[in-house]
Amino acid sequence: MLRKVHKPILLTVAALLLHGCASSPGGKSGVDPLERYNRAIHSFNQKVDRYVAKPLAEGYQAVTPGFVDKGVTNFFGNLDDIATLFNSLLQLKGTKAMTTLGRITINSSLGLFGLVDVATAFGLPRQDEDFGQTLGYWGVPSGPYLVLPFWGPSTVRDSFGLAGDYFTEPYTYLPEQSTRWGLFALEVVDTRADLLSAGRILERSTFDPYAFLRDAYLQRRRSQVFDGNPPGMEEEDDDLLFDLEEEE
Repeated sequence: MLRKVHKPILLTVAALLLHGCASSPGGKSGVDPLERYNRAIHSFNQKVDRYVAKPLAEGYQAVTPGFVDKGVTNFFGNLDDIATLFNSLLQLKGTKAMTTLGRITINSSLGLFGLVDVATAFGLPRQDEDFGQTLGYWGVPSGPYLVLPFWGPSTVRDSFGLAGDYFTEPYTYLPEQSTRWGLFALEVVDTRADLLSAGRILERSTFDPYAFLRDAYLQRRRSQVFDGNPPGMEEEDDDLLFDLEEEE
């Protein structure tokens, strides 16, 4: 679930930086009326990331063989596919639901419980649906931009969507609490490790990181709700975002 939101955000940031699409702080007052609060939480999250999450991710990446790291990423991606299947059905997207069901079936069997992404090689690419997108699909407005402690960029709608995501996360239902928290911690560290390269692009930028993350998140979520074709989005920007994702 973590990678479904945060990895595309930093890829979008990279696209904005490479494309030269800088936005000025405070230029989104209509969607960011809580900017003073959001900036304070953003600053808090940055400190948590700098002193806790990033060092853990760098240590994990340093001691974990590449094929093991990839297997862990694939494993959690396979679990995320379950949430995608559920939300595809809620959005009446039959093709996406069938593709995702095929992915889960193939990767959970031939892919050794999801450790190997066999389905992509079989022509079943990973889809991306979550409960926040489902709410948007059925017309629920996004509401103001909102930065959540520890979690990061969100909106009022996506914050409510997190509750739905929680109930579609398979390890939520594991009987042992220690196992649940262990898997959650591993997913957090693995996701952060996958974002190290993209994060360095943002750190090297001379623009306002808060404004960039905000604009990247809102742009990406709008694209996701409209399946990559939001009204008014320039095709060249959209193509650049998806080109970056394919390179990962």
